Amino acid sequence: MSLLEGVRVVDLTHVMAGPTCTQLLADLGAEVIKVERIPDGDDTRRTIPPVLRGPDGSELSAAFSMMNRGKRGLALDLKSAGGRRVMERLLDRADVLVENYRKETLDRLGFGWERVRTRWPRIVYASISGFGRTGPYAEKGGFDLVAQAMSGILSITGTSRAEPPVKCGPPLTDIGAGMLLAVGILAALLERERTGVGRLVETSLFEAGIVFTYWQSAIALATGKAPGPLGSAHPLSAPYEAFPTADGRWIVVGGANQANWRRLCGILGAAALADDPRFATNADRMRNLAELRAILADLFRRRPAADWLARLDEAGVPAGPVNDILEMLADPQTRARNMVVELEHASLGRVATLGCPIKVEGVSTGPRKGPPFLGEDTVAILEECGFSTEEIAALREEGAIATADRPRSAEPP
Repeated sequence: MSLLEGVRVVDLTHVMAGPTCTQLLADLGAEVIKVERIPDGDDTRRTIPPVLRGPDGSELSAAFSMMNRGKRGLALDLKSAGGRRVMERLLDRADVLVENYRKETLDRLGFGWERVRTRWPRIVYASISGFGRTGPYAEKGGFDLVAQAMSGILSITGTSRAEPPVKCGPPLTDIGAGMLLAVGILAALLERERTGVGRLVETSLFEAGIVFTYWQSAIALATGKAPGPLGSAHPLSAPYEAFPTADGRWIVVGGANQANWRRLCGILGAAALADDPRFATNADRMRNLAELRAILADLFRRRPAADWLARLDEAGVPAGPVNDILEMLADPQTRARNMVVELEHASLGRVATLGCPIKVEGVSTGPRKGPPFLGEDTVAILEECGFSTEEIAALREEGAIATADRPRSAEPP
């Protein structure tokens, strides 16, 4: 049995923040029904290139595939009477509703929190927005770039305030908000076991960005000064950053505590540095960080990366290579932890995707099926909700639903 077996999730999310949340729930065993609008579906279906191509000529956006494996697909027009009737049937059977629309959108369609809590009181209603449902920015739309900027992240990435702001490479606030919402949903489901009543759970991209500034906010709250960008360095400890080596590769080294600082000096053949008054304590090293960085960079340039990493590992000093994404995907630890998996898809063949980062002893976690084509499971889901063949045909005629002309994704035995 999977952890969330029997939990049904109606997924009204799109792009990244919401799909991150629902994909985690699917990885933990929930049945996730991804409801997409007609005729185009989730915007990431058109985030191309690259595309995944099947032997039969079928194509699917790689971005959509990455964020939506493990889900069932239903294409629905919520603006139609038939589409709203289908949604009501879905909610009759659901435990969780997840959405990332603007607040007024679902209110207008009849599926806002106030109506849902009245008609379906057991449902956990989960919402992701740009800035939250309250406060002066509640009506403001949200995008990761804007959230990274307004939460302060852009001010602490990069190498210097003199340079243009640098966004964190991954969509940090999107992914962070999705993970935070999943935690909130699980807590609300646990409480519902005691009370029988669901709750509204919400978070935002803005708040997710703020959460990632723990260290920098600690500095600002304690000193009244806003920390700036430090490249790969740590705002509170040194040395803790990336250094170039003789073969042009970069490595990162965490020699911040006193024991590791002394070990590092010995490995570098510079034992005298350990007692140099400029660098004797962590506070000294932080005060003289630019000078320390220059000295260490010169020492690290004397040997190739693999040589340094072997010496550092042997001494127990935290260190690692700066991998590109292909190197990370091929890393033996990545593979040993099942963080790259292949799923069978009826049209696309074997689809490579990322695995689930949550492991639970004795329980299977991770993706169970490939990503759906638009409307791939529409008919099956409607049949499970009690719609007859004639009713499904009428809904199709009305334009309330759409069905895929591709076979369903293969599920593992």
